[in-house]
Amino acid sequence: MTVFLVMTVVLFGGAAAIMGQALARNWRPAWQIVLYAVLLAGADRFLLYALFGAELLSPSGYAAAFVILLAAAGASYHLTQAARMTAQYPWLYERAGLFGWRERRPMLELPEATAE
Repeated sequence: MTVFLVMTVVLFGGAAAIMGQALARNWRPAWQIVLYAVLLAGADRFLLYALFGAELLSPSGYAAAFVILLAAAGASYHLTQAARMTAQYPWLYERAGLFGWRERRPMLELPEATAE
């Protein structure tokens, strides 16, 4: 169990977080997170099999690794994307929570002075 936690959560979870940041920084679509999480989960299962004698074709182990890596990559992707949107377009967007942004509210217009 500790081998799974160290390899999957710490090592591959960190790689998934970096992968999510890279996808968001390059304006890639969010569906690519799923594709890369599948590949990372496969690499995780292979290293657990090769280094520690875990079962290679374990559906439950693969599913658990995939869900953990998908969550790490998705959270990192949305955090980075929200930060980029608000930093790159500060006149249009402001942060709305940890993972989102919203359009800025228009500033109040000053009443026009009447010339008499």
